[in-house]
Amino acid sequence: MDATPVISEVARHPRTLNFDAVLIGNAAAALQGAPVTTVGLDFLSRKTPRNIGKIKSLAKALGAVVMRPYYPVSDLFRVVRDADGPQLDFMATIHGVRSFDGVRDRGSDIQVDGVTIRVASLDDIIRSKRAAARPRDLAVLDTLERAREEAPVTKCTPRRRPGRK
Repeated sequence: MDATPVISEVARHPRTLNFDAVLIGNAAAALQGAPVTTVGLDFLSRKTPRNIGKIKSLAKALGAVVMRPYYPVSDLFRVVRDADGPQLDFMATIHGVRSFDGVRDRGSDIQVDGVTIRVASLDDIIRSKRAAARPRDLAVLDTLERAREEAPVTKCTPRRRPGRK
């Protein structure tokens, strides 16, 4: 399945909603050349009332619904569109990384169908999968590490937070 149309559709809406989120996980790794697959898109974002409202607005714009996971203490909001199956997970925390700002600043902007999307670095994706230590995460570590070694060296301009010089 080619996830490009879904990624570009999703990327257009957070930009319109001024939603600060970073694509993480296998989808982010695939956009950086790693030969991995995924059935959903995972985003890291801040868990604030304003962002939760933006997730709901995104779901509405996509013709999807927001579902809370089955465990009530989770920082995860799942957006699902039954018509064609896209699943988007918005998480406030992920294993192995300390802060949203760090993941965002170490990430890079990638163009997908003319739309820019912020993606986590392969280092952060690898760190997260190693810390989560789930069988499905451990299974892709060798592939992600090879992709990181083979990735062309590019200079990434870090994002600056407002008010910083």
